[in-house]
Amino acid sequence: MKNFQKRRGFKYYLESKPALILLLILLVLFAWKIFGLIGKLEDTHKNKKAEEAKIEDLEKRKAQLTSDIEKLGTDKGKEEILRQNFGLAKEGEQLIVIVDDPKTTPPQPAEKTSSFWSFLSGWFK
Repeated sequence: MKNFQKRRGFKYYLESKPALILLLILLVLFAWKIFGLIGKLEDTHKNKKAEEAKIEDLEKRKAQLTSDIEKLGTDKGKEEILRQNFGLAKEGEQLIVIVDDPKTTPPQPAEKTSSFWSFLSGWFK
């Protein structure tokens, strides 16, 4: 009978209630961590897509800037930029400047809201 009891030692302890409860707790902890990792993985995919969109926008801007630089290499391109940014005119051309009517009254600032302190200071002025 002693041989029978010695043989069942490790298997007996492994199948006991405390060992099964410990294994269940470990299983729950591992499952919890796996769900956390899945959430982080989803966040990583969202961030990756956002960064890829930024990269695409930057590539479009780079292409636009490259074409602008090439345009500035020609005399016609320089003239176009100067006309747009500084309002220059060629010889023989006239420049028309539109000025606002001086009779128009500027917009009135919004009235200040009265407070208790402004009310008191009004009494003592």
